[in-house]
Amino acid sequence: MIRKLLRRVFKRGEPSPHPVEIIPAERHGIRQADVSMGARRTCETLQQGGFKAYVVGGAVRDLIAGITPKDYDVATNGTPDEVRRLFRRARIIGRRFQIVHVMQGAETLEVSTFRAAHDADTLKDEHGRVLRDNVWGNMEEDAARRDFTVNALYYDPSTGQVFDFHHGVRDLQRKTLRMIGDPRARYREDPVRMLRAVRLAAKLDLRLDPMVQAPIREMAELIENVPVARLFDEMLKLLFSGHAVECVKRLREDGLHHGLLPLLDVILEQPLGEKFVMLALADTDARIRAGKRTSPGFLFATLLWHEVLANWETRKKNGETPVPALHTAMDEVLDTQGEKLAITRRIAGDIKDIWLLQPRFEKRGGRAPFRLVEQQRFRAAWDFLHLRAQSGEAPQELSDWWLAFQEAGNAEREAMLKPDTVAKKRRRRSSSRGESNQDAVPPEPTIAN
Repeated sequence: MIRKLLRRVFKRGEPSPHPVEIIPAERHGIRQADVSMGARRTCETLQQGGFKAYVVGGAVRDLIAGITPKDYDVATNGTPDEVRRLFRRARIIGRRFQIVHVMQGAETLEVSTFRAAHDADTLKDEHGRVLRDNVWGNMEEDAARRDFTVNALYYDPSTGQVFDFHHGVRDLQRKTLRMIGDPRARYREDPVRMLRAVRLAAKLDLRLDPMVQAPIREMAELIENVPVARLFDEMLKLLFSGHAVECVKRLREDGLHHGLLPLLDVILEQPLGEKFVMLALADTDARIRAGKRTSPGFLFATLLWHEVLANWETRKKNGETPVPALHTAMDEVLDTQGEKLAITRRIAGDIKDIWLLQPRFEKRGGRAPFRLVEQQRFRAAWDFLHLRAQSGEAPQELSDWWLAFQEAGNAEREAMLKPDTVAKKRRRRSSSRGESNQDAVPPEPTIAN
């Protein structure tokens, strides 16, 4: 029975079973004060309740690498029901992987029960992707179930020790990302691991182990079997990792960008489009590293803009009215994108607002500029215009004018209005006395090229 279990857990290509390495604080470098109070309290409550409890996975990895974790996960031998009973603010979530959300102040901790190895009874689809997995195991089995060695690390806040089952700390030091188990089998279980490999390698500046990298290109099509909502969440993590530029470069090298953002591969093959997208990604990376706010709507608007622009120009050439043509172009592009990524209605609304304001930047006379700066999405739309100008798509003078206009007072703004437009204003006033108003009709909105 034991041999059968070992064969199932440690299949061909996996590291051989070895004793856990217990690393003291003076060697791994994690200070207890650097661990969030919520994570420490959660582990303490579980341990006082008679259970084992450890901070696990990415938080431990990041702390050892000198990176501040964004969130914390806790692993325990307590079942979800047992965990929930210990905390006043806790709820069980998930079907495929049942976990407990524990709220500690403003923090939300994900507490998972140690998982057992997969067996013949594990529910999978026809491609090998695990559909449901709530069979509990022990700490060693749980470590073998994790994807990469650098994620199979367990930190005990009460003792300061790190439990390393698969040489994850060594791999961090050697700047190598290795898979626990056979990479092909692990990718079939969860194709999202291919995206996660790219993201972690870019974030931690790691080299993909050849066995991890080799199957990615040929197995990339398995990502089509991932639910769109989950794929969207993973793409958000990748694009807002603070290393989006490097991630996209690696996605392209490994052939993973095709189909994820159905239009991204087309954009990256166009010189102007690629420059625009890379500027947007670099700007997002810089904002994240500086601790500034970022917007998924803004970033997706940049990624898909050139397809909207091409669609829009085609429709105008075919005689469609500019504004309705822009609405149709936006809907078509977002519908195509929605086949792969479940962009929420709120984010889609933000994207459309940014796109729809672009033609209005062409109007710099009358009351139009005053109305535009009062729009809720004006600042995001101007940031978008600024990127267009940096990439050479829009005139830099247009971006600079709107920057000065939004920072000016009312009197200065009046003086900035274009002379030809001021003349049209006078003609409009004259028309109220019975003169022709034909010249006062504003030009149709256009996008500067």
